[in-house]
Amino acid sequence: MPTTPSRAAPLALALSIAVLAGLPACTGARAAASEEPPVERRTTQALLDASTSADWRTPDPDSTLYMDVAGGRVIIELAPGFAPQHVANIRTLAREGFWDGLTLYRAQDNFVVQFGDIAEEGAPSKSIGSARAALPAEFDRAASGLAFHALPDPDGWAAETGFADGFPAARDPKTGRAWLAHCYGTLGAGRDMAPDSSNGTELYVVTGQSPRQLDRNITVVGRVLQGMDLLSVLPRGTGPLGFYEDPAQRAPIRAIRLASEVPPAERTPIEVLRTDTPLFDAVVESRRNRRDDWYLQPAGHIDLCNITVPVRTPPAG
Repeated sequence: MPTTPSRAAPLALALSIAVLAGLPACTGARAAASEEPPVERRTTQALLDASTSADWRTPDPDSTLYMDVAGGRVIIELAPGFAPQHVANIRTLAREGFWDGLTLYRAQDNFVVQFGDIAEEGAPSKSIGSARAALPAEFDRAASGLAFHALPDPDGWAAETGFADGFPAARDPKTGRAWLAHCYGTLGAGRDMAPDSSNGTELYVVTGQSPRQLDRNITVVGRVLQGMDLLSVLPRGTGPLGFYEDPAQRAPIRAIRLASEVPPAERTPIEVLRTDTPLFDAVVESRRNRRDDWYLQPAGHIDLCNITVPVRTPPAG
């Protein structure tokens, strides 16, 4: 497990050598300190202001969903590298307009909002068209061949955490498996008791404290890039698990479409900070040890789900 390098051991060694050599101890300590790499002291915003176009990426339109609701547009990035069969089904459902006219029918406080087809008792469910009715569970994947950008701090839920394909992820070197983590904004595929009982029609978005206990128990299919403010403010359902007891409370979904199916003029221009660059490492460090004027005590630690990957509108020109 990667840990923060300790400075105590090299300094103690330098002090011992200085004493044996008859040198002032502070000289050895200063020499050891001077050999350490400089610490990035700029704020997160200063780092982002100094970024270049190479530090940003444009999400693949064929792996980007637009959910249009009453308040605006929610932009979702899908994760085909972790849940290829679910993502393929979701693409089919979006192309065929499955969610158009359905609702967000559940909002559980400090947990999730959920959407899909909540057919009334005795009423037929909406046809899923040419999408597959059953899919295998895709809770994790082989870690081999995955570009995994690890974080420096230990995690209570996994041997290692970091980012893969731009998504918050975890891996276990002993088992050779990797998986996506349930952080704020994560998009998952709801299921029944059987592990293979999801097909991507019923989806949920995490709107509360990261429920990492769900990791490797539900298929994660993506995450919200923009528009969480439209989901997190939905009235909480008063029924069990946050379901709306009155159907009139459900929030209508105008449409869910793939960005690749939307005319270019109607697309939302967006860029996401790459998570495999030295700049991203500096951004993580700026959040891990806050050096804004307000902070007196840097934390020296950061949790995977406390790292928000910046999103922006591409600069003009």
